[in-house]
Amino acid sequence: MTDQSLHLAVATSRPAKGRRPPSRSYWHNVVRRLARDPVTMVCFVLLLLIILSAILAPWLAPYDPYKTSMARRLIAPGHARYWLGTDELGRDLLSRLLYGGRLSLFMGFTPVILATMIGGGLGVIAGYVGGALNMAIMRIIDVFYAFPSVLLAVAISGILGAGMVNAIVSLVLVFVPPIARIAESVTTQVRTQDFVDAARATGASNWLIVKDHVIPNVTGPILSYASSLISVAIVLASGLSFLGLGVVPPEAEWGSMLNTLRQSIYVAPLNSILPGVMIFVTSMCLNLMSDGLRSAMDVKQ
Repeated sequence: MTDQSLHLAVATSRPAKGRRPPSRSYWHNVVRRLARDPVTMVCFVLLLLIILSAILAPWLAPYDPYKTSMARRLIAPGHARYWLGTDELGRDLLSRLLYGGRLSLFMGFTPVILATMIGGGLGVIAGYVGGALNMAIMRIIDVFYAFPSVLLAVAISGILGAGMVNAIVSLVLVFVPPIARIAESVTTQVRTQDFVDAARATGASNWLIVKDHVIPNVTGPILSYASSLISVAIVLASGLSFLGLGVVPPEAEWGSMLNTLRQSIYVAPLNSILPGVMIFVTSMCLNLMSDGLRSAMDVKQ
């Protein structure tokens, strides 16, 4: 390589004088950190496969999940036609697990989404306004903290009665208080920052301050915490269905399937634990993804 070509290569490799490399946004950095986390990516792929299999259940299920046949009840997994065996009523377990994922995932994501909207809104209002309104909202929230989440969900579902809608309502009431407390705590910290005082000094309305300064800064912590509740919601919803307070048979749902198969655990143990395996794998993937998201959103990194 000649001296002229060497100087040309060095000059092209250096950034132009006065020109800075393009800055990455906060969420771009979050995605980049997530992509570098192998555990999070493996859990993401597994969870994506579970979600897609649930969505495409009508096309992937080999049999009707509600068709019974006492002649083929409790067939062990590994059968030529029934790969995962059959349940106590002769229904294909693979088909029921695929369809059951639809309700289980729906009952896991829906309460958290609704609770995030309600609890996040209450927390932001309480944290930004402060004073008597903050006291009133947070004291009501504190009442729910007097009861464990599992006991509170069972009590509310018992009062409302069995059913998917009532189970979702009970889970929303369980998840609103912790999300509201996180939102209120972060909003109280943000409203005392200099950029909020500067915006207020320029004559910006409270709505503009909340929309442009408060919400963008509290969204990250709220979403990070809410993502950790999805796995809890799936487990609690399955527990309610197992107790007969959630999805009512013959609807396919993992917790309800555990309830109907528990009497056959000594006769066909592999068949009986399959819904529990799906609950475990899904909740573990969500937990590990939540941990990865929390680490990726840590501004100190």
